[in-house]
Amino acid sequence: MNISVVIPLLNEEESLPELAAWIERVMLENHLSYEVLFVDDGSRDESWKIIEGLAAQNPDLKGIKFRRNYGKAAALNVGFSNAAGDVVITMDADMQDSPDEIPGLYEMVRNGGYDLVSGWKKKRYDPISKTIPTRFFNWTTRRMSGIKLHDFNCGLKAYKNDVIKSIEVYGEMHRYIPVIAKWAGFNRIGEKVVVHRKRKYGKTKYGLDRFLKGYLDLLTINFTARFGKRPMHFFGLLGSLLFILGFIIAGYLAYGKIFMQEFKMTERPLFFFGLLAMILGTQLFVAGFLGEMITRTAADKNQYLVERKLGL
Repeated sequence: MNISVVIPLLNEEESLPELAAWIERVMLENHLSYEVLFVDDGSRDESWKIIEGLAAQNPDLKGIKFRRNYGKAAALNVGFSNAAGDVVITMDADMQDSPDEIPGLYEMVRNGGYDLVSGWKKKRYDPISKTIPTRFFNWTTRRMSGIKLHDFNCGLKAYKNDVIKSIEVYGEMHRYIPVIAKWAGFNRIGEKVVVHRKRKYGKTKYGLDRFLKGYLDLLTINFTARFGKRPMHFFGLLGSLLFILGFIIAGYLAYGKIFMQEFKMTERPLFFFGLLAMILGTQLFVAGFLGEMITRTAADKNQYLVERKLGL
């Protein structure tokens, strides 16, 4: 199979029939074998019934329904685990991503040597209250990750199947799949300018709070990528430095007490700073040791309650 199209959705009943027909037309015109995986993230409208109807008409359309809303990252993660195509393409269900971009993205991954290609909505139809924070957000992510992409949050992306089978997306990490892929060893990351269409149906599911969550997630990814499998390298080193600093302070005060006898150790603020440094250093070292034990024994699997599946 050439392509798997993974589409997470939440309350998008109006756009689904048009989107499905558009994708089918593009695939047939380009002679591509495909499957479409609609992942219903706990919709409360008629989205699932529409997916059932579409799947009955076209066996290439498949569906996964969550029992409740878990978020876009969870929907993508489950979609990835069920995708069978050589190239996996993700897109949003709100009709702002154009299926006409699929053949170009497929070609870049299949024959262009890329592990991952991210869409770049160079010309956007979002309000300025959204575009300015988005640009600042993307600039910060480029600086911290070292990945030269203009639009990390674009839902239209293409991946080799090996990439999506080698990573796990959780929490709010869908914005940083290129960063996660890079840390997993997939360094051939490209970019393609794609059309951004005005929203035709429904309303946006995201507010300004996503930018705050985005920065916290970026810090999480950078920390876990560097120290997730070796927490002792961070906590152990920091703890050792603090303990050594506290021990030096205690030694200095002890020397002054024994040989100079000019002061009482407990009357100097430096004594309490040294004591605190040794206590915190010991705690951080133990935290690093426990972290090492946990990483060697814990299973890194998320469990999502899938209520129904179609064609899988």
